[in-house]
Amino acid sequence: MKILLVTRLFPLPQNVARGTFVSDHAELLTSLGHEVRILNVLPRMLKMNEARRSTMEGVAKAPKEFKHGEFEVSVRRHWELPEFPSLTAFSASRQKINWKPDVVICHTLWPAAFTAKSLAKKYSVPWIAVVHGYDFDVALNDHREKRIEEIALSADRLVVVSNSLSRLNSITIPCHVNVDKEWHKPMKPSNKLFRKSKIDILFPADPRRPEKNHILCLRVGEELETRGWKVGITTLKKQPRTMVWDRMLAADVSLITSSRESGPLVAKESIVCGCPVVAVDVGDMGEWMEVYPPEVKALADAIEDRLQNGQEVTLPQNCEFESVSSQWKSMLESL
Repeated sequence: MKILLVTRLFPLPQNVARGTFVSDHAELLTSLGHEVRILNVLPRMLKMNEARRSTMEGVAKAPKEFKHGEFEVSVRRHWELPEFPSLTAFSASRQKINWKPDVVICHTLWPAAFTAKSLAKKYSVPWIAVVHGYDFDVALNDHREKRIEEIALSADRLVVVSNSLSRLNSITIPCHVNVDKEWHKPMKPSNKLFRKSKIDILFPADPRRPEKNHILCLRVGEELETRGWKVGITTLKKQPRTMVWDRMLAADVSLITSSRESGPLVAKESIVCGCPVVAVDVGDMGEWMEVYPPEVKALADAIEDRLQNGQEVTLPQNCEFESVSSQWKSMLESL
């Protein structure tokens, strides 16, 4: 089957950490025997505007064509006018390709889904919409609500990556956890001297993104220091994945304080790397591990408990490669 994967998020030459979960999905589809091509739908923007949104690093100067691993990536630009969402949607829908797919899969709805729907209609093929969070957490609740709901309902299949996003007759298929075998480590209790050692807390996100709530992480670190710990906090920006896994191997605990998440996938990767996780109740975290209120004392207590007693946790089977690939295989066959 020829699959056109349309997305707003995909690794870029100047930002390899961007949208790695989408490239993971492309690799999964390839492993099922499908031919996959990537259409990366990006806004026109100046380099200086990247500073306003950390998720847009590398977008301004992204080339029209490039290779990422084994994938040929084509970049198409659209005008993004926040005050005029109908014009943004119209601009995104005016894209062309010289390749006829059998199915179109779109990761994120706004505004890439308008491109996906237009191309699927042009070639008379079905299309699948995949929601990772933002479209339903943010866009569905603002002035784009009607357009987001309409485009979601127009897809032949609507997939969400966690049950927390379930709505509009969607199907839940999580992202699979993709950590190379070299970084797989068993969970071990810490050998730190209680309240006398230096500890490294990993904040597995870009602190510039307000929804990640870095300030809460800093306050938890301050609370631990008042208890006698020497606290270091490591953050993640646009590092390659292998460096991210190295950070997880080195950290004593990963702390997730986000106000909104679909997964988060980094929590599962951290556990695969043998690094305990302390998290607030966000995304699907509460479905498979103990979570805590977004309060400084509660999170600090939880970190001390992880350091002293370790963590016994089992990742949900539905995020394993075999389970995810089986679900996608069944869905594509149903089309």
